Amino acid sequence: MVRENGNLVEVRNLKKYFPVRAGALGVGGENVRAVDGVSFAIRRGETFGLVGESGCGKSTTGRCILRLIEPSEGEVIFDGNDLLRVGSDGLRTLRRDMQIIFQDPYSSLNPRMRVGEIVGEPLVVHRIGNKSERRERVAELLRLVGLDGSHAARYPHEFSGGQRQRIGIARALALNPKFIVCDEPVSALDVSVQAQVVNLLQDLQEQLGLTYLFISHGLSVVEHISNRVGIMYLGKLVEVASSDEIFHNPLHPYTRALLSAIPVPDPDFHRERVPLTGDIPTAISPPSGCRFRTRCPIAEAECEEDEPRLVEVAPDHFVACRVVAPEAKK
Repeated sequence: MVRENGNLVEVRNLKKYFPVRAGALGVGGENVRAVDGVSFAIRRGETFGLVGESGCGKSTTGRCILRLIEPSEGEVIFDGNDLLRVGSDGLRTLRRDMQIIFQDPYSSLNPRMRVGEIVGEPLVVHRIGNKSERRERVAELLRLVGLDGSHAARYPHEFSGGQRQRIGIARALALNPKFIVCDEPVSALDVSVQAQVVNLLQDLQEQLGLTYLFISHGLSVVEHISNRVGIMYLGKLVEVASSDEIFHNPLHPYTRALLSAIPVPDPDFHRERVPLTGDIPTAISPPSGCRFRTRCPIAEAECEEDEPRLVEVAPDHFVACRVVAPEAKK
């Protein structure tokens, strides 16, 4: 389902297994299948939203793309380069074009460093400019994200949560990247501040031509910022489509259940809930066949057999459900 034309990032059959060690000797032999065969593409200049419950593997996917975590298997093509095959020198060069904004603005900033040192650190690591040029660049970046250049002399504890996240964004922009992984960048912020940061990200994308992978469990935020959306469940993508299609014509029962849980600020509006029963299965030993079948309201006996694959049921709308799309049967 990876489209070749106009893609900046292509993820092909990406897997990440974490070994489980148990007992006094640390012997286990089992694996947590955090990401288990994920494929998608991110087009230049777009925002691709990645959504799912906590523990579904979405953050691990983003970190594997950047090789902050080494994938177990698969391919990641960035701007024509196979990231999993390049050496340390090549990866160091490519890292200028790939950055990340972390979820927690409190723990992602070194409390012992001044803001100017934090934002300017990428410039030092990559040996860009002299001290004077770096100082000017830091002041420029701070102004770009809505802060004052004089804030470079302060420490992170002197700022609010929203301001700290702006500092994190400034740091991500220091090397003029093409691609940024936004790993739940607003989930730790107040709702009013969330809107400001999301609007800032959109403005920066328009000004600088950025491409985003926006990871979140906040569906309202994802609908607002994303061009296309992928829905993850237990290490697998179950639906991929445009934001409008996902939110107005969801096909997979898991997507429908997620959307039915979005609160509506209207006491007279009653949305039909899609009930889910049971607990989320373990990623160590996921269910056979469709991984969602143990909680699915429309599951059939055949869903226990082969694992469904993502198939295109409408232009650029992919779903992995053999009940909704019989051709999804492998």
